[in-house]
Amino acid sequence: MVCQRCVLAVRKILEELKLPPVYIHLGEVLLAKSPTGKQQSELEKELAKIGFELLDDTRQQEIEKIKTLVIRHIHYQEDPNFSFPSLLAKELNREYSTISKLFSETEGITIEQFVIRQKIEKVKELLAYREMNLNEISFELGYSSAAHLSAQFKKVTGLTPSQFKKQAFPLRKPLDAVAGTNRI
Repeated sequence: MVCQRCVLAVRKILEELKLPPVYIHLGEVLLAKSPTGKQQSELEKELAKIGFELLDDTRQQEIEKIKTLVIRHIHYQEDPNFSFPSLLAKELNREYSTISKLFSETEGITIEQFVIRQKIEKVKELLAYREMNLNEISFELGYSSAAHLSAQFKKVTGLTPSQFKKQAFPLRKPLDAVAGTNRI
């Protein structure tokens, strides 16, 4: 789950299956009671309809927590000046080197690459709204300069921010599909 609508969709499914959640956060659900076999099967089926799956593997759960933390801090937080290694180590209560190795082995990219791709998606969003200039966007996302942001944007998308803005319709990706290697 990467957005509040995802949380609402999952909450609705849980309510329909009479599985009261203790809490639902991005990428994580804690149920008040364990589902029956039939409820588990129905839950998996309903989640699959909206593109989700249950994660029982602890490694995969850890990866989803990492992704959720990155997405939440890039797309929904106001302070761009924080350290992802420190944040992830603190939130997951593990050494960053361990977290980084797990992520790279599982996802085929580094956490840093994932962070950059998420930031570029946020840049695309902000460019599409046309409410901020590149200097403001670079400051908003914690870049050292608009030139650094522009260079990174071109490296990831193959376009300059100006070229991207000139497109008839900006090509954006869903946040959960950003880890892929396709450009734009």
